[in-house]
Amino acid sequence: MFHTFVICAYGQSPYLEACVRSLRGQTVPSQILCATSTPNPYISGIMDRYRIPVIVREGISDIQDDWNFALAQGEGQFVTLAHQDDMYGRRYVEELVGAFERWPDMTLFMSDAVTVRHGRMERFGMKELVKKILRLPLRLHSLADREWVKLGALKLGNPVMCPSCAYRKNYLPDPIFHSELRYALDWDCLVDMAKWPGRFICVEKPLLFYRVHEGATTKACIENHQREREEKKMFERFWPEPAADLLMRFYRKAYGEYES
Repeated sequence: MFHTFVICAYGQSPYLEACVRSLRGQTVPSQILCATSTPNPYISGIMDRYRIPVIVREGISDIQDDWNFALAQGEGQFVTLAHQDDMYGRRYVEELVGAFERWPDMTLFMSDAVTVRHGRMERFGMKELVKKILRLPLRLHSLADREWVKLGALKLGNPVMCPSCAYRKNYLPDPIFHSELRYALDWDCLVDMAKWPGRFICVEKPLLFYRVHEGATTKACIENHQREREEKKMFERFWPEPAADLLMRFYRKAYGEYES
């Protein structure tokens, strides 16, 4: 099996069914599973309607443990953790297959995204533009197997849209997510993945529709300053403290992008 979507379901998201329908509508079909640490009739009802198996993780809900559990369930060579609030473009899997056919040493696939806020799509805002610029090194596909190129895209921030990622899990660290951080755990682990053999392929096409809303984890982490603390820690992995402080000044301005 080439690819699996594992839907990471939590609570009772009003956007869950839209996510499921976007996965069912792919031009190239994939295995679809649902993993949850909060089983409830709402999740099981939607999954039953679309005949998607639900796998329950026992224990306290934790984003890192939930993600690692979800990855372990996927039977495909590549696994995408589908975030329940987001939607995927119809050609997501098609683009993934095409990238792998051209670059068979690919270990991580990612794409551009459209922000969805209050039902409106925002593709060319400042946040989206900055992420595109930071991802420029990863568009050099012929060089994207080099550690310095992969890390070069991560030193000034994390431009990778986590829900857009398809992980070639048997070629990456086990477990893939192994960070002490909560908000920036994907950035932290991407840095480690970049040091492993393999190619990061970024397709600059809007294959993900990323939803910003009141209940988002990103917004909660901004409000309690957790995001600020963790991003400062990440910058300090690459830069001396004065430079990290300067970069954080710019990053704080971006937090307003997540206000609903």
